[in-house]
Amino acid sequence: MRSKKLSTILLTSTLTMALAATPVSQVIVHADGQVATSTSSTSSTQTHTLNKSYVVYGAGAADKDELSNILGVNNDFTTLTATASDYQKYINANDSTTNAAMVSSVSIVPTDPGSGVKVNVKKFNGQSNITKVTAQQYAMVAQMAGVTDVTITVSANRPVSGESALTGVYKALSEDGINLNNQNTQSANQMLSATNDAIDANKNDSSYPGKLMAAVGDTTKQINKQKRQGEQPTQVQIENILNQNLKKQNIYNETKNHTTTIINALVQFNNAPISSSKDYSSHVTDTINNVKNSTGDMMNKAKQFLNSKDGKAAQQQAQSWWERFVNWIQGFFN
Repeated sequence: MRSKKLSTILLTSTLTMALAATPVSQVIVHADGQVATSTSSTSSTQTHTLNKSYVVYGAGAADKDELSNILGVNNDFTTLTATASDYQKYINANDSTTNAAMVSSVSIVPTDPGSGVKVNVKKFNGQSNITKVTAQQYAMVAQMAGVTDVTITVSANRPVSGESALTGVYKALSEDGINLNNQNTQSANQMLSATNDAIDANKNDSSYPGKLMAAVGDTTKQINKQKRQGEQPTQVQIENILNQNLKKQNIYNETKNHTTTIINALVQFNNAPISSSKDYSSHVTDTINNVKNSTGDMMNKAKQFLNSKDGKAAQQQAQSWWERFVNWIQGFFN
């Protein structure tokens, strides 16, 4: 009788722990690019994550062994190369860039559902070689293009603007079996360029890129909400929404002379399929939370924590708890 009661307790506990660890709605990406969820599926889904990890080196990148260390690459990563033709395919069809100019490299790692996009821009041998694009820009632009629940790490072996790094992200998604919508990626790419002037004008404020990209993200979220309610926001409405969000972030005065290009990029977003997507608002909220309070180039320091004294102590504590639990279970049979 005691053994039967113990089996019931263990079965109930196991089921409870399993249910607690299972997301209510997990995104599953199939090789054909279709996305299903455990609760429902929708043809309007425009946001995707990866099935595995990738590293994409620029065709013109040198010192790949050192880059692999900086990007956190191991044998589990699939290796790709971003070429000039990839840049023309995903970023700018009319650009005359060369393979030698494709220098910035990226690693992309899938993360837990609900984690949004996080970006780390890492130095190469102590040098900050990504000279123009910030971690916060990369994160929000990738989300607007339809990428989510990933950590992206960017670096380069020599000084470059960093604008071609998104080529590698898009190529990894394609290799994973996902065809990102061209309108989505083009509106996202436009936002990358549109926010450069404002960020450059406020380069002495390390918190500014996070606040600006959070305001942009909140504006896209409100556009998505209106579109899903059957409304079609006008350019004037989009401008008003952006200004309200800039004021919310306390950067309106610092940004007001640089909003024209940002508004144009938001209009492009409004015309892209992702602006009406059923899943966009929840995913962009995750990324907004990542960028709005972030400063500098590191948005995901989990690995640093695990390697730290506190992180190792936490691991030991968790292991100790598990050993005590196992001993408690064994005690029923002794």
